[in-house]
Order: sequence, then structure tokens, then C-alpha cells
Amino acid sequence: MRTLQYIFMTLAALLLATPAFAQSGGALANPYAPLAAGIGMGIAAGLCGIGQGRASASASEAVARNPGARPAIFLFLILGLVLIESLALYTFLIIIMYVK
Repeated sequence: MRTLQYIFMTLAALLLATPAFAQSGGALANPYAPLAAGIGMGIAAGLCGIGQGRASASASEAVARNPGARPAIFLFLILGLVLIESLALYTFLIIIMYVK
């Protein structure tokens, strides 16, 4: 309980300090922005890959259990994979717009 209290106090202090870091005036560029963008894209792509793998595994298991429902399962699988992949593409577009 005590460690949880320390964690929340630290997070509150960090969140209250963010307006102080935002007062740069735009003159200074963040030199770590490309590094952060690369890490963010790596995380997004990795988690999308995990999601796509789990969706494909579930769909193949569902087809193995009920082959008659293959067209409906295939439709929802493709729809789900498109939505999962769009998350990675949106992350990529945000990174392209932010990092110049």
C-alpha cells in the first residue's frame, strides 16, 4: 500500500511539472524526437503484430471447429486485420507529421 502511494505521488508530481517544460517558446527543438518516434513506431508495430497473430490464430481455430462458418469468419478476420493494421498506419502518419 505504501509503494502504491509513492507511485501515485511521483506520477502527480510529474504531471504537475509538465506545464513548466512546455514554456520553451518554440526556439529549442527536441533532439530526441526522432528517437522517441522510432521507439513509438516500434511499439505500435509490435503490438499490432501481436494482435494480428492472435486474430489469425483465433480465426483458424474457429474454422477448424466449424468449417461451415468459414465465409463469415473470413469476413470478420479481414475486417479485424484491416482495423489493426490501420492503427500502425495512423501511428506512422503521426510520426511523419511530428518529426521533420
